[in-house]
Amino acid sequence: MTRGIGSKPHRAEYCYRTGGETVYVCSQYPAGVSPRNYERILREWPDAKLWNWRPMRRNPQVFVRGRIRHADHKTIMLHGWHRVLMNTENQSKAMRHVAFLD
Repeated sequence: MTRGIGSKPHRAEYCYRTGGETVYVCSQYPAGVSPRNYERILREWPDAKLWNWRPMRRNPQVFVRGRIRHADHKTIMLHGWHRVLMNTENQSKAMRHVAFLD
């Protein structure tokens, strides 16, 4: 699981995803586009078929258990299923003048 380009992934021994919306992702559209926009892009730009698109799910519910590994901390062990939620500290008013540089 990763937040996006440049972030360090967490690796879960067991992961279950459900729900969310289908989006199509490629290097030109790393945040993904809806199926409707994907079809429009392919119609309007025939070369777009060569952009290595892959279908993904945006905003699914994610559950993990077992060993959870990350480069910045020791491996932890989760017994039972735990829902994964995105950290939103960067969206708080207190953080509006803070820049995280890594």
